[in-house]
Amino acid sequence: MMATINRSRTGYLGVIALVIALGLLSRHFRGALPPWMAKNAGDVLWAVCVYLVARWLRPTMSVGRVALAALLFAYAIEFSQLYHTPWLDAVRHTPLGLILGYGFAWSDLLCYTLGITLAVCGEWVLLVAHRPPAE
Repeated sequence: MMATINRSRTGYLGVIALVIALGLLSRHFRGALPPWMAKNAGDVLWAVCVYLVARWLRPTMSVGRVALAALLFAYAIEFSQLYHTPWLDAVRHTPLGLILGYGFAWSDLLCYTLGITLAVCGEWVLLVAHRPPAE
């Protein structure tokens, strides 16, 4: 059913930009957010972005496969934070290296799972809402 719906790469880019803006706002207004949200919003939104980028790269792949690929990627990045060498830590301190993160936290895995789940649910809601009427 969902595989027949046209997924616009431009649409995904727009949503990615929106999620990035929300992530930046969550950092800027951290003091105005409840403590649990201030601590975890960035990780949840990062995972949403990972899913959306994967979806942008593979718009025709099944939702389940994209979600699994995004989750495995996010988990791999998190577990990579257990490994420290001077050169890798130097990369992590660059703007691009921010994607890699620095310190491992089990709670981040939960945030990534939540973010990708929210992205899948959000996509499903949007696609169902814009589904052409049945003939």
